[in-house]
Amino acid sequence: MSVAVETGTWQLDPTASTVGLRHKTFWGLVTVKGTFAAVTGHGEVRPDGSATGTVTLDVASLDTKNAKRDEHLRSADLLDAGNHPEITFAVRGADRLDGDSVRVTGQLTVRGISRPVNLSARLTSATAEALGLEAEFTVDREQFGVTWNQLGMMRGLTTVTAALKFTRAAA
Repeated sequence: MSVAVETGTWQLDPTASTVGLRHKTFWGLVTVKGTFAAVTGHGEVRPDGSATGTVTLDVASLDTKNAKRDEHLRSADLLDAGNHPEITFAVRGADRLDGDSVRVTGQLTVRGISRPVNLSARLTSATAEALGLEAEFTVDREQFGVTWNQLGMMRGLTTVTAALKFTRAAA
């Protein structure tokens, strides 16, 4: 894709964006999948083509299609939504590489703990009024204080997937 991304301010379209997670549990035999129903964000593309912004997830909106499990995920054992209602990814820099590749550097905050995260994204669409990005990356949940692990059932990394659509913000 050789389309230039327009400079200016962009707003995340929550109805056209999804952020999900996958984590193997029960000693790797079952993969738990969930999505965040409430996702917000914004960004700015600078004249040099680099970008900054923020994506925010409402922890209480995490849905794995199992109410009892969702309640536990939101509890102090895991994501602690009562004390930390949001997960944020603050994009410090996003630079377009060859083709549709984008190098993203940022700060992920979960349970009040912030860590640097570098990832690769893919520009899926770019017009004067909208742009789309997709990314998949892994997170070590223990680095963010998510350490509950009854009988060692939850090992390994959590995979985060994001399909984000941004629209040009009104001037």
